[in-house]
Amino acid sequence: MIALLVAGAVGLIFSLLMTRVSISWFTRWGWGQPIRVDGPTTHEVKRGTPTKGGLVFIAGSLAGYFVGHLVGPGVPISPSALLVILMMVGHGAVGFLDDFTKTRLQRSLGLGGWQKIAGQVTVSTVFAILALQFADPLTGLTPASTAISFTRDIPWLNLMAFGLPIGVGLLLIWINLLAVATSNGVNVTDGQDGLATGSTILALSAFVFIGFFQSSQACQSAARSLEHACFQVRDPLDLAIIATALSGSLIGFLWWNAPPAKIIMGDTGALGLGGALAALAVLSRTELLLIIIGGLFCVITGSVIVQRAYFKLTKGKRIFLMSPLHHHFELKGWAEVTITIRFWIIAGVFMIVGVGIFYISWLGSTP
Repeated sequence: MIALLVAGAVGLIFSLLMTRVSISWFTRWGWGQPIRVDGPTTHEVKRGTPTKGGLVFIAGSLAGYFVGHLVGPGVPISPSALLVILMMVGHGAVGFLDDFTKTRLQRSLGLGGWQKIAGQVTVSTVFAILALQFADPLTGLTPASTAISFTRDIPWLNLMAFGLPIGVGLLLIWINLLAVATSNGVNVTDGQDGLATGSTILALSAFVFIGFFQSSQACQSAARSLEHACFQVRDPLDLAIIATALSGSLIGFLWWNAPPAKIIMGDTGALGLGGALAALAVLSRTELLLIIIGGLFCVITGSVIVQRAYFKLTKGKRIFLMSPLHHHFELKGWAEVTITIRFWIIAGVFMIVGVGIFYISWLGSTP
């Protein structure tokens, strides 16, 4: 518990203080945000706002996690949390290359779409391979399993039923699909000040609860009468600690990123956050539940898919005034802060529903 609290507090304080310093540094280095020429005209005032803010809260989450372990006794640094860090830093590095290209060339488009996906797939594939290693000496559990999961592994969706070569291939495809979709989903949501930051804090809070609860109901510590209801997850408490460190760091960053933003997370932050959420879902055995916990990201990304499909099918007609969905409401005259807060409320509802489903599922499995 001490490690959990310290991780969140250190992440918050680090990010709160260092974001202010970074605003000055990034401005001096010319890391200003370019603006889409076809975007809402109200966004012109944001031109030149320091970007790449994701560097700060990624660093803050690392500081929070490792300091939490130095101070908090009894919780070793685990392969599972290090794998979350790998996904966060790896996807963040892809986003940094994209942001760097934008700021250097002063254009709203950085890396090409396939270049970005290639980087995400590379990181996610390394993660998937490593996540099947590092078996726990006592339980034999690896950080990831070979089954697709909802609130826990679904036995009849064990991909190894197709044989080793096909099963491994399907698992790599599944984890890549989940990671790339989540990473880009957060990135698409990051179109207004504070929107992606606040929404991700809410999603991460779900994984803090899930990890802490799984730790208290872990199979190796559960009473024999509850044996069939316990969770077979490696290092659940440490997953809660890294989620808390990242959440705390995002709260500190939100102080400066809330409307009107003094700094933008950029693709560095958005892709890094998506990678961390996907890793937490895979390692906590809640992959399909992520669709509900991160429901706002799905809705906003879905609005882009629907808009493009409808545009092509009708040869130029649109459902929304502009996609992603938050721009539609902006063009309808909603204030940016109103959109952000209302979307936070929606994200909170999705998070509560996701946690509720997780808890009810556990209740249904108890005697």
